[in-house]
Amino acid sequence: MRYLAGRRAAVTALTALLSTTAALAGTAEPVLDSGNTAWMIVATVLVLLMSIPGIALFYGGLVRQKNVLSVLMQTMLIVGVVSILWVAIGYTWAFGTGFKDSGSPLFAVMGGFDKAFLSGITTSTLTTGNIPELTFVMFQCMFALITPALILGAFAERIKFSGYMVFIILWTVIAYFPMAHWVWGGGFLQEMGAIDFAGGTVVHINAGISALVMALMIGKREDYRVGHPITPHNITFVFMGMSFLWLGWFGFNAGSGLAADGIAANAFLVTHIATATAAVVWMAIDWLCNKKPTTVGACTGAVAGLVAITPAAGSTDLLGAFIIGLVTPIVCFFMVAVVKPKYKYDDALDAFGVHGIGGIVGSILTGVFATQAVTGEGGVEGALYGDWHQLGVQLVATLVSVVFSAVVTFILYKIVDKTIGIRVDKRVEEEGLDIYEHGESAYN
Repeated sequence: MRYLAGRRAAVTALTALLSTTAALAGTAEPVLDSGNTAWMIVATVLVLLMSIPGIALFYGGLVRQKNVLSVLMQTMLIVGVVSILWVAIGYTWAFGTGFKDSGSPLFAVMGGFDKAFLSGITTSTLTTGNIPELTFVMFQCMFALITPALILGAFAERIKFSGYMVFIILWTVIAYFPMAHWVWGGGFLQEMGAIDFAGGTVVHINAGISALVMALMIGKREDYRVGHPITPHNITFVFMGMSFLWLGWFGFNAGSGLAADGIAANAFLVTHIATATAAVVWMAIDWLCNKKPTTVGACTGAVAGLVAITPAAGSTDLLGAFIIGLVTPIVCFFMVAVVKPKYKYDDALDAFGVHGIGGIVGSILTGVFATQAVTGEGGVEGALYGDWHQLGVQLVATLVSVVFSAVVTFILYKIVDKTIGIRVDKRVEEEGLDIYEHGESAYN
């Protein structure tokens, strides 16, 4: 027995020695973090809620009864088609490393083809945060879904489903996938030091500017009159959609650090406070200007706050959240209530006025309010804390996003309109897209 005990002790000591040696030599394999993994699965589900049912209900409630199903179907199409595009070519374009590994300068604009159809990714492949790469693939897939869905609000009630389908496919491939790589996948904007924690440039500016271009090119709805807003058919849907967006945004922002840690906790906090502040501020402006605080106004303000805090959620503290939540609804309200009527463009559901402008405001203010109190010692800081360079970087990244999105959308619109056609006939628009495009009525 004494021999066996001594032998067992020797084996234990040898095992410990080998483990220590391997650790010192840097050969220890990364171990899956179950806590981070569980959180990221939950965050992924929350982001999916933003598209279906979030955007579907929010936009669906804002249109007229005769067009609600068209919005639901447009959203559903995106969830189906873009998911397939993402695993086929989107993920490798945005997060592949083939060009980097080969030393190609093309990595500045594209990841490579090494992960096409998720090649080489197995159930044991881990990524940042020691989570399965398959989980990261799904998390980023949800961002690819919500971005083109945001554009729907600009051309609601007057677009052909076939033309819309082709446009969205092309736009996702040519506009979204490159931007995701430039900002998040190691591309030139990330190398430049641009901060976009969860999608100010990639998602909101990208979609919002495209929405404006589409609204201008497709033209006004036949019965659109400045000063005579078209009444939403179901404000309860609008409120429900906003509620799902607010809930889902916690996964959107707090999940973007890819870990269940202090950064996620901060993102959770500032997202909620900025949103709450923006909702109250818009409500107050509505009350002052229109004599009554409206449900649609409060919901719109909340969404504006969600949009603006997105790029800053991983770098700003409570002060930044309050100021972003205060400034953004003022700017967005001005764009929606003053600029849009003045220039008479029909951004039907204010996709540009809320998402585009909110994204621009948030991206720029990130360069003001970023603080090492959140980013840590040696992390980025904004102009408020003495680093004016970061504000300059944010301005450049914002400008690049605006120009790129506008140019791509203009070209794609021309191509699709000349080949398939984008706008429905006058009679279809008058009687409703639901019956003519889908053969259904929402309320029988």
